[in-house]
Amino acid sequence: MKTSGHPAPPGPRKMAPGPTLLPAGDPREVELTALRARLAIADETLRAIRSGEVDSMVVAGKQGDKIFTLEGAGDAYRLLIESMNEGAVTLTANKMILYANRCFARMVKCPLEQVTGSSFRRFLSVADRESLRPLMKRASRTGAKIQLELITNDGALLPVQISVHELSQEGFNRVTISMVVTDLTEAHRSEKLLRALSHRVVQVQETERARVALDLHDNITQLLCAVLFQSQALVDSLSPGDGPAKETATRLHTMLGQTADEVERISRDLRPNTLDQLGLVAALLTAGTQFTKRVGVSVELLDKSLNTTLPANIKLALYRIFQEALCNVEKHAHARHVTVNLSLKARIVRMTVKDDGIGFDRAEHAARRNGQGVLGLLGMSERATSAGGVLTVKSGPRVGTEIAVRIPLPIPVA
Repeated sequence: MKTSGHPAPPGPRKMAPGPTLLPAGDPREVELTALRARLAIADETLRAIRSGEVDSMVVAGKQGDKIFTLEGAGDAYRLLIESMNEGAVTLTANKMILYANRCFARMVKCPLEQVTGSSFRRFLSVADRESLRPLMKRASRTGAKIQLELITNDGALLPVQISVHELSQEGFNRVTISMVVTDLTEAHRSEKLLRALSHRVVQVQETERARVALDLHDNITQLLCAVLFQSQALVDSLSPGDGPAKETATRLHTMLGQTADEVERISRDLRPNTLDQLGLVAALLTAGTQFTKRVGVSVELLDKSLNTTLPANIKLALYRIFQEALCNVEKHAHARHVTVNLSLKARIVRMTVKDDGIGFDRAEHAARRNGQGVLGLLGMSERATSAGGVLTVKSGPRVGTEIAVRIPLPIPVA
């Protein structure tokens, strides 16, 4: 918007407090009317400048009209920052808040006039201050992000993501830091709901696996064993003179035996009886032995001394993670040896599965979200989380892969 301004004549003005009564047509009445019009224009111009509606002014002078660009043109951006649904804060190098928008004031439940001019540290815990300090020191024009919790004015904790950006220096070698603060409350709530849903899916999956495993063991395996015995009886009834018939019956008997073993293996993988009856160590040893026999990759359990009875959900989570790790070794690692370390210290169960395979680049792997290996890693992570633990993965090209799980045991009820 362009507004033409005509400055008022210099020198003090004195006007009567009440209306001026002059005869009609008096030259002074004409001059007074013109002065009032110019004053109204000046007032409107000042209002437009203060509200940010003016980008430039055209001022008439002896040398002709001149255009003046106003710094207030940046007010459009200020209006944008005030209207957005994210907090915006500008800090000095010593963490004093130079500017905060109303959204940030609402986040921390503090009047805006009390936020501006105060220290940003008042909204941070001691631990989060330590986390944010190095981030702000190395903040550059590329920006940096961190997730932490703000302490609101009423003492509540607000999960947020803070994007830190260093602004250009403003005189006296002062560095100004800008922050965009995003409220993560809804994101965390959605994450909890998804995690609860994932946990429920795992429970339903395990229930269904147990049912299928029982059906395979009690029905299919028994039928196959019965047919296997009959086929053996058929082989025994045929004499060497029967020639091709005896050879066919022998091959059939062998195929039935292999099928029964495979069905038994599937049933055991779906729900291993060893896990419930003999414990986690025995189940891992059995699974490792079967894997070596089937794939040819040796599996070594380094520590077999864990004799603590673990909760059922933790045992099952660790066993499933071990299964998935071996599955990844078979499909992707091209490894020759796998080592497993299982220990209990300070009421935290730790399991590490490490192979000597080709490894992978984690950044490149994460970019392929539709990859089967990515889903395997996500599944293992969800297993660990559902049991209250954490899973980490270390890998790199030609250095193998290490999967580590840490699950704290529940505190016993007195």
